[in-house]
Amino acid sequence: MARKVQITETVLRDANQSLMATRLPYADYEDILETMDKAGYYSVECWGGATFDSCLRYLGEDPWERLRNIKKHMPNTRLQMLLRGQNLLGYKHYHDDVVEKFVELSIKNGIDIIRIFDALNDFRNLQTAFEAVKKYSKKYGRHVIASGCISYTQSPVHTVEKYVEMCKKLVEMGFETLCLKDMAGTMSPYEAEGLIKGIKAALPNVPVVLHTHCTTGMAYMTITKAIEAGVDVIDCATSPFSNGTSQPSTDTMFYALQQYGIDCGLKEDVIKEVNDYFKPIKQKYIDNGTLNPKSMATDAQALVYKVPGGMLSNMIANLTDMKSMDKFDAALAEIPAVRKDLGYPPLVTPLSQMVGNQAVTNVLLGERYKQISNEVKNYFKGEYGIAPAPVSQELQDKILGEGKEPVDCRIEDSKRTGEDFAMAKEELGDLARSEEDIMSYICFPKQAKEFLEKRKAKEENIAVYSIEEA
Repeated sequence: MARKVQITETVLRDANQSLMATRLPYADYEDILETMDKAGYYSVECWGGATFDSCLRYLGEDPWERLRNIKKHMPNTRLQMLLRGQNLLGYKHYHDDVVEKFVELSIKNGIDIIRIFDALNDFRNLQTAFEAVKKYSKKYGRHVIASGCISYTQSPVHTVEKYVEMCKKLVEMGFETLCLKDMAGTMSPYEAEGLIKGIKAALPNVPVVLHTHCTTGMAYMTITKAIEAGVDVIDCATSPFSNGTSQPSTDTMFYALQQYGIDCGLKEDVIKEVNDYFKPIKQKYIDNGTLNPKSMATDAQALVYKVPGGMLSNMIANLTDMKSMDKFDAALAEIPAVRKDLGYPPLVTPLSQMVGNQAVTNVLLGERYKQISNEVKNYFKGEYGIAPAPVSQELQDKILGEGKEPVDCRIEDSKRTGEDFAMAKEELGDLARSEEDIMSYICFPKQAKEFLEKRKAKEENIAVYSIEEA
């Protein structure tokens, strides 16, 4: 029997998040969804990550309605989301009851695979979300896969042995599949081979997924070595939205796998149709400046900076808005220093934003840590988990006070109060029509309230117009 390596298509989430800061509206891809449903993907990553925030903040969309619409058009394909553990989709830890409810609503609205990670690989922050997947998978009568995800990075404290032990811990917790999330595209072919072989030797029957980016130019080589080493699933993006800070091309890897005699389950004519559909869409965003050429380029310096694609595109967008793109190279150079001061955290949301924003602030103000973000302060207090390595004592003393230590506990232990929901419902009043509306407000209060107010105003105007017409 031919060996199988399956492909997750990322164009609806991480590919456009990495290339153009998640600015791809649902209307741009609705017409291709039914075709994508016939492709034979392992899954389509379409939700989570920054999509939720972007829908509310920039695109004027209800993220829950987007998910339901995708499910309606893709009933035969597993829909996948990325969940930041106790952070959900935001930049702080939420109470356990909020995490549980968010997972329930995600499953209720159509999600089939929830890839759960913690920015610091502190697995205490995955437990509540994992238990909720199991609970609500049963409630809704669907097999929803909980995929345990490791934020991959390199540092003096990150070794193959450490990663294998992490994988064993995730399997002990009950996760069905494992994902290595190389958000900066810094995993080398040599490292991929060693990691996959090590994991497969220790856990031969557990499916392993590799997620990487083309930022540094190594992704194709890295995925090839991972395939040879026994990886089961790879994340790819349809060709127009591949490469640069995105994932390797679905079409290219399909061709390469054929040469290996490996079945990936895809239909060639369908993925070609998907490819052709997205070509003019990509060109539209290049023409209007949303897709910056820097995001499409290869930058081997990311091997030094360890900067993931979404972080890079956000830095470019933010510095452009501040008319400070001349500081881009200096800000990049500051990132490794800030990361070292914070104990070598993997650069993945929310840590990537925290480190990136602090590096930009240090450069723009011309002085390191003249101004420290609240998020970095909370990190030093222990509110995000345990740092992988010792932090800068000098910076810790500056933030906490000399001699004080961070809290070593999971901040949201035993917090199941229901107060978040009661308060949010009261604050929204008649703006909220569903649990989903309330959850959007809990996650992103300002953006959700503005969206709900605009929705109500639009509907009232339509109602008045209809009465007048009548």
